[in-house]
Amino acid sequence: MQTVVKKWFRDKDSGILDNGSGPDIIVLKADLVNCQFLKVGATVEFECHSGHQRIIAKKVKLAQQYKGTKQKNEQRKPKEFRYGVMT
Repeated sequence: MQTVVKKWFRDKDSGILDNGSGPDIIVLKADLVNCQFLKVGATVEFECHSGHQRIIAKKVKLAQQYKGTKQKNEQRKPKEFRYGVMT
């Protein structure tokens, strides 16, 4: 499934994912893949599981987002090195 991060509580190492008009989805830091926390508004992909009277997200990872008009398979070219120019 895919949705947006609604809230993230750094002090509690957990957050809430948006579920439209349904009940919110709980996400724990232990269930994050390749990241330590989530930013509000970020799009994530996850697996949905039932917990004790709530919905819990497992295997949560950031969704691939492509900016601009680049194709998904298009490789980025390395930046050309020019002497004397700060990049």
